[in-house]
This record gives sequence, C-alpha cells and structure tokens, in this order.
Amino acid sequence: MADFTSPSTRSGAPKLIKAIFIGAAVLIALSALNPITVISAGERGVKATFGKTDDMVYGPGIHFKVPMAQTMHLMDVRIQKGEGEGDAASRDLQSVHTRIAINYHLDPVRVVDVFRNIGPSTEMAADRIIIPAAQEAVKAITAKFTAEELITRRTEVRDAISALLREKMQRHGLLLDEFAIVNFAFSRSFAEAIEAKVKAEQEKLKAERDLQRIEVEAKQKVASARAEADALALQRQQITTDLLALRRIENERDAIRKWDGKMPGVTGGSVPFINVDTKR
Repeated sequence: MADFTSPSTRSGAPKLIKAIFIGAAVLIALSALNPITVISAGERGVKATFGKTDDMVYGPGIHFKVPMAQTMHLMDVRIQKGEGEGDAASRDLQSVHTRIAINYHLDPVRVVDVFRNIGPSTEMAADRIIIPAAQEAVKAITAKFTAEELITRRTEVRDAISALLREKMQRHGLLLDEFAIVNFAFSRSFAEAIEAKVKAEQEKLKAERDLQRIEVEAKQKVASARAEADALALQRQQITTDLLALRRIENERDAIRKWDGKMPGVTGGSVPFINVDTKR
C-alpha cells in the first residue's frame, strides 16, 4: 500500500513528541526544585541561603528563591493557645496546685531573631520559653501571698503573674495576649479549714444581723411603750374638777333624755311605794 503522508509531516511528529517530553521534564524539574514560595496570611518567612538567614522578614505573598541554594522557612504569627499546670508553695508554706491558660503570638517584627536563637517554629519557641517562664512566674508570685490571699486576692495574683510572664516572654520575641488562672487547688486539710472558717464567718454575720434585728425590735417596743405612757400621762393631766362636773352633767342629761316619764313602781320592804295613777 502506498504512503500518502508528506515527508515534512513524518519528520514533524517526532519533534513534537520530543518537545512534549522536554516540557514535561522541565515542569517536573521546576516542581522538584520549587523556586516559588507562597506565604499565607498569619505567617512570616525567613529565607536562608546555604543555611545563613537573611535579616529581612518576608510577609504574605509570592516570593522567589534559588533552588537548592535558598530555603524559605515559615513561622506562624497567629494567636496560639496554651495551658499548663504545676505545684508551688504559698507564703504560709501551703502546697498549691495551679492551672493556667494563656493566649500568645510571635512578634512579627522579631521572627528572624526567634528563628536564629530559639527554633524554626512557633511551637518550639513556646516549648522552650513559655513553659519554663510560666512555671517560674507562678512560683515567684505564689510565694508572696498566703493561701487564703490567693483566693481572696485572686485578681491581684493573676495580674502579678501576667506582668512577670509578659516581661519574660517579650525578651524572646513572644507576646502575651491573655492570661487566666483556671484553678487553685489546695490540700484537703487546708480546704476543710477554709470551709470551716467561711461557715463560722457566715454564722457570725447571721448572729450579728439577728442581734441588730432584736435591738431594733426592742427599741420599737420601748418607743411604743413610752408613747403610750406619755399619752396616759397627758390624759391624767387633763382630768380636772370642772371636767368631772361637766361629765356628770352630761350623764344626767343623757339619763333624762332616755327617761319615758313613768315613775318606777317598787314593792317589797316595810314601806312599799304606792303606784300613782297619773290618769285620775
């Protein structure tokens, strides 16, 4: 059978296939070498050339690097959450188990310093700096308060620990956003003593309130009795001879007004009354 394809067509097909293979190889090589780095929001980049870091902090966006010579390390600067707990002693030598919670983030301006001096990730910086700093701050501040004051002055204790921890973290490029004391736990005997003291104070307050109520009621009764006595004394002062005569006259008038005009008929005795017939 005769071949009707032209010589140019037959010679062009291998070149096209070769170009496809070369393009694919280039793409694979570029993908493997990865000369482009994309830094997302909430991250910062630290570029290292043969292991030596640049002083520049790279922000979000697309950045180029020399394959096999430069590496872009990403550091998270978003707010992180951490929790921890530990034992300490109060000023009155009571054992205190404290649990805390913090929110923190890496200072974007000091990303390169943190990378060079602490580690290539925010988590590593937190493990190496925040955990020991928090334990030290809690122990140092707890020792300044008695066990009872740790409860009654909790806000002051929290602020003192937060200030000391913030100072320690800032020296290493970490910023404290929020600090909270989740719980103070004491020994069972001390907790029972605190509970008994609180109960006694509550009973004392109740007794004081009852005493105040009784005193008020007694004063009210005295005032009422004094007012009644004053009223009776005033009435006695107003009773005179003229007033008695006036009252007698009023009573006689009432008796006359009520009399029906009939003489009373009484029998019995040695000299009986005789009924008088008023009609005759």
